[in-house]
Amino acid sequence: MRPAVVLASGQLLTEVCWAPQIGALSGDYEVSLADHALDDTIAGMAARLLDAAPARFHLVAHAMGGFTAFEVMRQAPERVLSLALIATLAPNDGPAQTERRQGYIRLVEAGRFEAVVEERIPILVHPARREDEPLLGAVRRMAADTGPDVFLRQQRAIMSRADSRPSLAAIAVPTLVVRGAQDGITTEAHVAEILAGIPGARFAGVDDCGHLPTLEKPRTTNRLLADWLAEVGG
Repeated sequence: MRPAVVLASGQLLTEVCWAPQIGALSGDYEVSLADHALDDTIAGMAARLLDAAPARFHLVAHAMGGFTAFEVMRQAPERVLSLALIATLAPNDGPAQTERRQGYIRLVEAGRFEAVVEERIPILVHPARREDEPLLGAVRRMAADTGPDVFLRQQRAIMSRADSRPSLAAIAVPTLVVRGAQDGITTEAHVAEILAGIPGARFAGVDDCGHLPTLEKPRTTNRLLADWLAEVGG
């Protein structure tokens, strides 16, 4: 039986975000995607992921998926073989982040869901890709497929999430932390917190890349994940 890899996505993202990685990894791994559309808490997302996942699996998480991954490690750490955390962070929201999310909610409630997507694009992709129509088209399609109701559930989940920094030291599986050098959401300080908190965690930077390494630099991301999974026993 092939090793299992579970992919946990960020908000407003679908399997399209992982299409290059699914194509690259599916020959060697049983790849599945966590469902982040039905729950309005991170704990609920983590429980749903665990219910659907095999008994043991490698967990690859992006952005909000990283919040789910930290919760999975609190709920059932014995089931996770390794972690790859892409473009994520451990703290809960501060006042500025909460206000930005409240602004998104107000836009959705005013019937302007599309404006949320357009406002987020500059912080999602590398500045040089803000005119990359195939990439931006994929971002917009994923948002449209997610829809406003799911987005609001995801916002509520993110806003109420726990601060994961106190539990980082308890993570005892091999962990890879990946960040695009021009990520407009996660910072070098966020990465440093995770690396300092998780014993033995390793860092891999992706040059000329924003918050979406899986789509912006798919070949680099594929290589990082394939090498990582092979190393940790995939």
